[in-house]
Amino acid sequence: MTYLLLTLIYISFVSLGLPDSLLGSAWPTMQTSLNVPLSYASYISMLMSVGTVISSLMSDRIIKKFGTGKVVAFSTALTALSLFGYSVSSSYPMLLILAVPNGLGAGAIDAALNNYVALNFSSRHMSWLHCMWGLGTVVGPYIMGYTLTHGSSWNGTYRTIALIQITLTVVLLLSLPIWKYHAKRVSESEGDTVPSRSLSLKEIFALPGAAQFIFTFFCYCALEITPIVWSGSYLVHTCGYSTEKAASLSGMFFMGITLGRAVGGFLTYKFSDKTMIRIGCTIIAIATVMLLLPLGKYVTLAGLLMIGLGCAPIYPSIMHSTPEYFGKENSSALIGVQMASAYTGFCLMPPVFGFIADKVGVSIFPVTVGCLLVLLFAMHERLLKQVKKANA
Repeated sequence: MTYLLLTLIYISFVSLGLPDSLLGSAWPTMQTSLNVPLSYASYISMLMSVGTVISSLMSDRIIKKFGTGKVVAFSTALTALSLFGYSVSSSYPMLLILAVPNGLGAGAIDAALNNYVALNFSSRHMSWLHCMWGLGTVVGPYIMGYTLTHGSSWNGTYRTIALIQITLTVVLLLSLPIWKYHAKRVSESEGDTVPSRSLSLKEIFALPGAAQFIFTFFCYCALEITPIVWSGSYLVHTCGYSTEKAASLSGMFFMGITLGRAVGGFLTYKFSDKTMIRIGCTIIAIATVMLLLPLGKYVTLAGLLMIGLGCAPIYPSIMHSTPEYFGKENSSALIGVQMASAYTGFCLMPPVFGFIADKVGVSIFPVTVGCLLVLLFAMHERLLKQVKKANA
C-alpha cells in the first residue's frame, strides 16, 4: 500500500511539472500572437506566484483540517480548470486572471506533498519526487515544440495538459482511502507528533535559523525561475535560434534538473543534505562561467543543461532537511512559509529580469544567475552556523 501511495505522489509531481515549463518555452510564440512586449511573460508568472504564496501560507491550516489527500485532489482540479481556460483564451488579460487559480492549486500541491514526503520518507524519495517534477517539465517543452511545428497553436498544448490534469484529479479522488489508510498506520507506529494548532509567522521566525532557512529557499527559487521563464528568449535573442527550435531546446535546463534528481536519489545514500546543496552550487558556478564565455551555441546548451544539474539537489535537500532542523511538529508550518518565500522569489524575479532585459538585453541572463548563486550559497552557509549554534 505504501508503494502504491508513493506511485500516486510521483505521478502527481509529474503532472505538477508539466505546465511549469510551458510558459518559458511558448512565450516567443505567445508574445507574437498576443502582440505584447517581451517582458509581459513576467506578469503571468508573477500572478501565478501570488496565488501560490497565498495557498502556501494557508497550507498548514488546510492540511491539518482536510488531510493531504483531499488537498492534493482539489488543488489538482483547480489547476486543471485554469489550464483549460488558457487553452480557450486568446486574450492576454484573461491569461493574467487564470494565472491566479493556477498558482493557488500548484502551491497547495507543492506544500502538501513536500511536507508529506519529508515526514514519512527518506531523502532519496524526496530527490526522486522532484525528479518526477523535472520529468514533467522536460516533457512540457517537447509537447509545445511538437504542436507548434505541426501546425497547432500554443492553446492546443495547454488543452492537452489540462486533460491530463483532469484525468489525474479523478485518480486522486478514487485514491483517498489509500491516503487515509497510510496516515492511520503512521499515527499508530510513531504517535501523533503534529501540534493541534498552527504556528503563527512570529513563532515560525522565532525558531533558531528559520529566517536564514527561508531566505535560502527564496534565493534558490529566484535562481531557478530565471532559466524556466527566460531560457527560450535567451536562445532566440542571444543565440539566434528560431522560436520553434528554442521552444524545444529550452528543455535542456529541465533535462538537466531531471537527470540530476534521478542520480541524486542514489547519491543521498552517501552524502548529507547540506553536502548535496554544496555540490549543486558548485555545478551551477561552472555552468555560469560556460555561459559567460563566447564558446558557441553547443556550449550554451551544455551550460543550460548544467544549470539544471546543479539546481537538481538543492530544492529537495532543503525540503528534506526541514524536519531535521526544526522538528517534525514544526515541519508543516515551516514548509508552508518556505513555499511562500519560494514563490515570492518566483514572483519578483521574472519582472525584475524582464525590466533589465528590456533595457540591456536578454544577454544579462548568465550574470543574473551568478549573482543569485552567490546569495544562495552565502545564506545557506550562514544557516548551517545558526543551526549548529542552536544545537550546541
